[in-house]
Amino acid sequence: MKHKIFVDGQEGTTGLEIYQRLEKRPDLELLRIDPDKRKDPAERKRLANEADIVFLCLPDDAARETVSLVDNDTTCVIDASTAHRTNPDWVYGIPELAKNQRERIQNSRRISVPGCHATGFIVPVTPLIAGGMIPADYPFSFQSLTGYSGGGKKLIAYYEQEIAGRDTVNAPRLYATGLTHKHLPEVTMRAGLAAPPVFTPVLANIYKGMLVTVPLQLAGIRKTAQELHAFLEDHYRGETFVRVMPFAGENSLEDNYLHPMGCNETNRLDLFVFGNDTQAVLASRLDNLGKGASGAAVQCMNIRLGVDEKTGLTW
Repeated sequence: MKHKIFVDGQEGTTGLEIYQRLEKRPDLELLRIDPDKRKDPAERKRLANEADIVFLCLPDDAARETVSLVDNDTTCVIDASTAHRTNPDWVYGIPELAKNQRERIQNSRRISVPGCHATGFIVPVTPLIAGGMIPADYPFSFQSLTGYSGGGKKLIAYYEQEIAGRDTVNAPRLYATGLTHKHLPEVTMRAGLAAPPVFTPVLANIYKGMLVTVPLQLAGIRKTAQELHAFLEDHYRGETFVRVMPFAGENSLEDNYLHPMGCNETNRLDLFVFGNDTQAVLASRLDNLGKGASGAAVQCMNIRLGVDEKTGLTW
């Protein structure tokens, strides 16, 4: 018997990526909404309540509306928007984060998919805080170099159609300079931080790919970079989609450079630790549309349905 899946918002970047990962799977039946009824609450309600899994790839208000339309106790909602990421009643969709996280995902009907920048910070930092390696009140900051696809159709069109000859756009560009990026609340809550970190995202002229870096002053931690690396290596040992790379990127760099596109077209996150006697840098590399969005959503769906979580995904 096939599981019924409805992607609400399937015309957006995340929705399309989810659909592409699911459309050839023989174990699933994809429910499609008539384009003329995409904003019809009655039709969205019908499909949402018919589905076993509903993916929400919508603006926050529309995501909340769809949740309100589900009136049964069987449909599982997997929300890729920001709407429920800090709601404690929603399970956070990073299966590798804690020993009981997969069980919580499998038993939940409300799952929130993390933001891409947040994933890059939370995957290395949260275990270190939970394990007492870094204090929760450490003054964190982080930077994220990201492809423009995360900005949706409008930004994609801007980069691909309107930038010819414009060097200021071809070059990397800092944004969210008001220091209030929408991923900060989930980063603070889900990582267990005492205060929000300083976050500086940088937009690159690449379609997708992401490199998140977290600088650390070891004097404030009293651990060596090698000890941090060993702890993360132990925490994520055996994981398919989170790969802790050799210390200092040994044999993993290209001409001594770490570029952001090495995990593109996969659901993998590569985790690096660099350091010397006084400083360290944690670095996460991921596909912002893979482990940073659609791939993570599909991984959570697989766990919820009780199938191999790698089904339909690459690594």
